[in-house]
Amino acid sequence: MGEYMFFKNIHIRIKIVMLVIFLFFVLIIGKVFYIQVFEYEKLNNYATSLWSRNLPIEANRGKIYDRNGVVLADNITTTSLVLIPNQIEDKEKTAELIAPILGITYEEMYKHVSVKSSIERVHPEGRRLDYETADKINDLDLPGVYLLKESKRYYPYGNLLAHTLGFVGIDNQGLSGLELMYDDYLTGSYGAIKFFSDAKGNKLQLSEVYEQPQDGIDIYLTIDYNIQSALERELDNAVSKYNPDQALGIVMDPKTGEILAMSSRPTFELSNYQDYSTEIINRNLPIWMTYEPGSTFKIITLATALEENIVNLDEDHFYDGGSVKVGGATIHCWKHGGHGEQTFLQVVENSCNLGINTGTYLCLLKNLQII
Repeated sequence: MGEYMFFKNIHIRIKIVMLVIFLFFVLIIGKVFYIQVFEYEKLNNYATSLWSRNLPIEANRGKIYDRNGVVLADNITTTSLVLIPNQIEDKEKTAELIAPILGITYEEMYKHVSVKSSIERVHPEGRRLDYETADKINDLDLPGVYLLKESKRYYPYGNLLAHTLGFVGIDNQGLSGLELMYDDYLTGSYGAIKFFSDAKGNKLQLSEVYEQPQDGIDIYLTIDYNIQSALERELDNAVSKYNPDQALGIVMDPKTGEILAMSSRPTFELSNYQDYSTEIINRNLPIWMTYEPGSTFKIITLATALEENIVNLDEDHFYDGGSVKVGGATIHCWKHGGHGEQTFLQVVENSCNLGINTGTYLCLLKNLQII
């Protein structure tokens, strides 16, 4: 009996061990299945990031149009020099050949080709290269030397609407004007040429992957190019004839308040803003400068008063004593001692400060039976 119980216990223990081993393998298989199926994309991205490199491709900046579709701010395609130092086989030779093309010293170029980084931009000498310079570098056919497309801002009409449009920096970022205000909309998303390399940076024989850049959003202004051009021309004529310290002009649609043209002098060339002082490029006079309209605004006050039947030019009178206190401040007429007793027609003829402003206000109170 004891021997039977002994073998029975062993049999149970074997079953338990087998069950534990079975469950262990089930857990392993389940974990492998989870990794292979549910976490495949995540882990694959981690692995790819370890041996992939991106050569950035800049997107086109959104264009700026006038109300009729005339392009005021455009883009042109240029190229820029990018190096993969680990792929450059002969650093001395590479630096020696490229340095004179870019117009820099051998020592400066050698620092770029020997830097300890996965990707090196030659900045600023290698940025926004013209076609002739880019062709010279491309003809060298050097390993680890790449020429990538870059978009450069182009203003087809020089200084037209300069202060309002603003300008961009070398990285196509908005620095002033509308370029800065709407930079988040105008700036696109970078694309890339993705290539694969080992831990030392040596390029692997795998196909490159091209990721399309996303261009920025275009914007349309209320500006009318034809009216803007006329305003620019007239301001130039005024400056040439009278040589003022500054000049400005605004053309507005009186029915909608839309700005059809706006400009000021002195102005600057948008593509060469670096050649001008900050006092010139940062002062958009039509929106920056304050100007007291003076007597010219009396017409607005009087016209409003007549339209609302607040005053009668012949019947209403106002006595101008030369000054009046309003809210603790003393307002003076332009004529010392004032104009005395006047009809409102005489107030207009004399351009009487107190009559137009204080007198109109008193008539309003009288009509409202407040006084």
